Amino acid sequence: MINSLMVSALNEQVNAELWSGYLYLSMSYDMDNKGFSGIAHWFAVQAREEFEHASRIAKYITSRDAKVLLKPISEVRQEWNSPKDAFEDTLMHEKIVTGLIHNLMEKACELKDYETKNMLQWFINEQIEEEETPRQILHTLNMIGSNPAALLILDKELKGREDD
Repeated sequence: MINSLMVSALNEQVNAELWSGYLYLSMSYDMDNKGFSGIAHWFAVQAREEFEHASRIAKYITSRDAKVLLKPISEVRQEWNSPKDAFEDTLMHEKIVTGLIHNLMEKACELKDYETKNMLQWFINEQIEEEETPRQILHTLNMIGSNPAALLILDKELKGREDD
């Protein structure tokens, strides 16, 4: 059996991952409305990845004979001033998620829940990429500045992102 405190914390993370998926869907739709189909695609793939993260944790909860409890998803922002603004929010959000994952790991260690600790290690490793990718894109956007041709090249490049 898994400790009820751990189950509660994991359920909170399932809902946080679902909220993240909604956030990235919102970014995708907004970028598409602004004519950035490649950036919209990148965010759509990111949204699917967040939903997969939620599913991964939910499957773990049920594998431990516990119940997944979904809560209402809070409203997400609907519009960003630019792709750079959206990726700045992305990086900031992923840093928050990293903190949430670290808190879960601390709780698993505190409760001596080695199985959950093992499962969470995948998420700890994943968060390195989750922060690094928007950081790299932001670096590129900073180099691009106000060059519309360069922004269109980046948009086309991001359209090539594949689902993991």
